[in-house]
Amino acid sequence: MQKSTIQFLLINCFLAIVLVSCGSVTKNYSPKKLDQTSYQAPYFSDSKTDYVYKANISVYGNEISGIFIAKKINDTTHRIVFTTEFGNKLMDFEISDTDFKVNSIVSELDRKILINTLKEDFRLILKKQYSIQEQYENEAFNIYKSADGNRDNYLFISKNNKKLEKIIRASRTKEKITVIFNSENNIFAEKIQIIHQNIKLKIELNYFKSE
Repeated sequence: MQKSTIQFLLINCFLAIVLVSCGSVTKNYSPKKLDQTSYQAPYFSDSKTDYVYKANISVYGNEISGIFIAKKINDTTHRIVFTTEFGNKLMDFEISDTDFKVNSIVSELDRKILINTLKEDFRLILKKQYSIQEQYENEAFNIYKSADGNRDNYLFISKNNKKLEKIIRASRTKEKITVIFNSENNIFAEKIQIIHQNIKLKIELNYFKSE
């Protein structure tokens, strides 16, 4: 595990930000009259639940796996712990929309570029409340645009079952991060994929069912 961790560190130290010309996120969607001004994401919202996932991270062709644990500790904040499959803690964060605290992190992973990347990823999947400014649609989804700092988040809500199935985080012209949720009941996501468009980084979380 130590060897894999060091490889993961070295790769992330030299991540090159490659700009991808994706065009406007909404170019293939039709504008629609806004039917709501806020949206509450359903996932990771129960303070009584420990959300435990098997995590697989792929970065520039290298793989690392472990256990991802998320716990809502108050109305605004989640605690995130990432461990090896043998239970050794690699990192421990507290994260909200406005605050971020590193409780602990192993020295091999204590690099700003890695921490900032994971902070943005985790904040995106844990975010609860979205203010909606614009709305679009295609055949399958109602798409809500929500400003978030110097980026915009696009929420894809299925017309068929009203589930939040995808979030795209984007600049004015380029998609940056795509999050895909697979959920049977729109309360708990059994599978989550976090895919970066400008770097070769993908995180996949699969619900960990204890025997």
